[in-house]
Amino acid sequence: MSEAPPSAAGDGDAGGASVATGAKSTMETVKNVFSMWGKKVGKTAKKAEDLSRNTWQHLKTGPSFVDAAMGRLAQGTKVIAEGGYKKIFQQTFDLFPEEQLKETYACYLSTSAGPIMGILYLSSAKLAFCSDNPLPHKNGDQTEWSYYKVIIPLHQLRAVNHSISRTNSAEKYIQIVSVDNHEFWFMGFLRYESAVAHVQEDLQKNYKTQS
Repeated sequence: MSEAPPSAAGDGDAGGASVATGAKSTMETVKNVFSMWGKKVGKTAKKAEDLSRNTWQHLKTGPSFVDAAMGRLAQGTKVIAEGGYKKIFQQTFDLFPEEQLKETYACYLSTSAGPIMGILYLSSAKLAFCSDNPLPHKNGDQTEWSYYKVIIPLHQLRAVNHSISRTNSAEKYIQIVSVDNHEFWFMGFLRYESAVAHVQEDLQKNYKTQS
């Protein structure tokens, strides 16, 4: 397994007591929502426990625990309002004929500017990531805003590696390497084991198709 990227996660304790005090009602709402998600995801105690642990780590990955929690809730509202992840996927990316969305995973993409929260889409033709919110970038003297996207056609996948931090077992990563040796590190998954299994399965199918 590969090593985790250095300093990938943000400081989950930013803001200290003032954040905890000022956001008490917010976090109670978040807790209730994720509790309902846990009941829907699985009936077994282990699945509920894994979801709870992954959710906590997911929210701690960003620079602000409260902002991450509110962002995830906002994303859930957006998905419902726009008719589901399939519709959002079709609106966000150019699709191949007959391409079908198979799985979606809430996670973060590690970048030099810090972790970016978004959704990893796994379709019958590609892996694609899109940030939950538009991010600022400079265009000359102007500041413009756009969604951060990564697109990797499945036939360009070279390797998929999963790893767990040696110092904190809750920190789990998936490294995706393209045929041109670009590396992408994803972390903070709500459904880590499922993401690893499905991405590796597609890599194996790609090998068989090319052989």
